[in-house]
Amino acid sequence: MSDFLIVLLKIASMFLVMALGWVARKRSLITDETGRVLSRLLVDMIFPALVFTQMLRTVNPQVLRESWFVPILGAAVIVIAKVVGQLGMPLFRHKGALATAVFLVAMPNWVFFPLPIVEKLFGDAGVRDVLLCNVGAQLMLWTIGVWTLRGTMSRKMAFKELAMNHGLIATVAGIVIALVLPFTRTLETVAVAGASVGVLSAASVVQALAMLGSLTIPLSLVITGSQLGSLDLADHYPTRDFIGVIVLRLLVAPAITIAIFTAAILLGLRIPEVTRMTTYLIAAMPVAISCSIVTERFGGDTPLAARAIFYSTLGSILSVPALYYLVRLLGL
Repeated sequence: MSDFLIVLLKIASMFLVMALGWVARKRSLITDETGRVLSRLLVDMIFPALVFTQMLRTVNPQVLRESWFVPILGAAVIVIAKVVGQLGMPLFRHKGALATAVFLVAMPNWVFFPLPIVEKLFGDAGVRDVLLCNVGAQLMLWTIGVWTLRGTMSRKMAFKELAMNHGLIATVAGIVIALVLPFTRTLETVAVAGASVGVLSAASVVQALAMLGSLTIPLSLVITGSQLGSLDLADHYPTRDFIGVIVLRLLVAPAITIAIFTAAILLGLRIPEVTRMTTYLIAAMPVAISCSIVTERFGGDTPLAARAIFYSTLGSILSVPALYYLVRLLGL
């Protein structure tokens, strides 16, 4: 019950921070241009700083041997949800929006929403698992995610999107440096007395990056709130497509993901508890905020994406704690 209350409390506090961003947008304290600048700052600088220092702090040869499969779990969450969307959306089908609806079901908010929850529940181990899941999820976004919207995407374009992803670059850099230069794992807490100038210089850089990375969660929530505040939700009529996306994204896809993982574990697959719970939480997340940007860029139904983002995020304040409570209650 205590973990359930932690999840409920954390989501409630996250919504309060998001509400601040929503109010700021409605009062024009955050404009469209300000939001774009903050989003770019978050994605290109602040989040990579968090990823790099987190990898540096937590990765060692033993962790890598034990966690090499976590990116595969992140990819599996997307693939399972996509299949759920493909099979389930025809029940709610609106011909012109089927591809977008499937895409929205497939893409949970796999980084910024689960991060503060797993940090509170599992500490650094949970945060590391979210960031490793991000590797597999990003691969799926720029391959099967875009293919779902467009029907195809050149390998060159997909590779370019991945190669230019600062979060993935920071992940690889952090892992490599942590393995090649093990002493860097302690630079955030290095003792000043007796340390060389080189070590102190490196420590100042790492500690600066850690300070920058600590802005990730609050800033991402404020930006999310401001983005929700800018959405045009004048048409509140609950279309079949919209209902299908919400039901499949918040209820069906997480349930089937958990069922598949549970079956795999019963058949002998070994997944550590923290990794398993983190993956379940990611699977239960609402539609990713970035989906509206991707649908606009690749010709999807952006109004449907906007409404799905808003209402799935709102609905997750109940669905995520409830799902986590059931998982713990049933011992899955």
